[in-house]
Amino acid sequence: MAIRSLLVAAALLALSAPALAATDAAPTNATTANAIQTAAAIPVPVLRAAVKVTGDVVRIGDVIDNAGSSAQIAIYRAPDLGTTGTLPAAQVLKALRAHQVIGVDTKGIQSVTVTRLARTLDADEIELQIAVALEHRNGLGDAKDLSLTFDTDLRTMQLDATNNGAISPVVTRFDSRNGRFDVTLEVGNDAGKSPARLRFTGTAVETVEAPVLTRDVDRNTLLKFSDVVMERRPKAEVGNDAANRDHVIGMQTRRQMRAGQALHRMDLTKPDLVERDQAVTLIYQAAGIYLTVRGKATEAGTEGDVVSVLNLQSKRTVTGVVVGRGKVSVSPAAPVLPRRLASAEPAIDTASAPASTTSDSTPVSAKVE
Repeated sequence: MAIRSLLVAAALLALSAPALAATDAAPTNATTANAIQTAAAIPVPVLRAAVKVTGDVVRIGDVIDNAGSSAQIAIYRAPDLGTTGTLPAAQVLKALRAHQVIGVDTKGIQSVTVTRLARTLDADEIELQIAVALEHRNGLGDAKDLSLTFDTDLRTMQLDATNNGAISPVVTRFDSRNGRFDVTLEVGNDAGKSPARLRFTGTAVETVEAPVLTRDVDRNTLLKFSDVVMERRPKAEVGNDAANRDHVIGMQTRRQMRAGQALHRMDLTKPDLVERDQAVTLIYQAAGIYLTVRGKATEAGTEGDVVSVLNLQSKRTVTGVVVGRGKVSVSPAAPVLPRRLASAEPAIDTASAPASTTSDSTPVSAKVE
């Protein structure tokens, strides 16, 4: 009986073994499935080939996608503002493993470029902002007319990318006695950080555009287009008497001048239309009469000047007004006409009378109106 009981017990145990095995296996398979499902739900970290940062450090979340809770961990110092650096992919993966970030999909990337974004301020932009700040301050003129010289060479500047707000002057000083300026510009920060402040010092001079001689010239030189170039010169040097190019060309210099000198209106005069000892035409005009006689100028003059002329017919010196090149107009109160012209009939219509000859054989022409 004892043996039979053991056999029955063994048989029952044998029958119950598969059922127990099945019971133990069920929870084991479910746990594995849940683990696999959970793992599949977490995105795989993926390496980036190009990275752009705005701060001074590179974080895990900058170099990979799906960084999770490790995203804000800093792993490298960022390049200088506005520059780009390169990191080998193997070095990046090593840095990631040090922070338990593994299984990164590199997608075959061999290196990672890191660019630090920045706001670039060109030297010209900075100079313009300072000129605008100084405009009309303590006697200065428009910003466009200011010439600035900086104590330190002005160069292109790189600011943190978050400094992308407006540029405005917060301190502006100018001493008109020595032309010194001290200007501080503030650049707004849209990230809520303190704005950047930039200080500049130097001298400011108001300038005007003036015609400048390209060569040495003598007195009474008639200026041509090639003799003059327009340049900006300090207003204190030129004053309010600066000529303009249209006024200069064709004008005559009053004095000897050197190359590089700015021309003032007082330096110029209209060109002489009559030269001393030049043969000129004397024009006598009266009511209804127009008479020309040869003469010889005894002095030079430009248009509108009163000059003395020797009448070669009468040998008398008369005065008249220069009206053109080689022409002087004389308006006598009682003009003396050639005999033939004086005997002309009043009924003659407007016509040119034939030239007559005086006793000294000097040609004279006249017109009766």
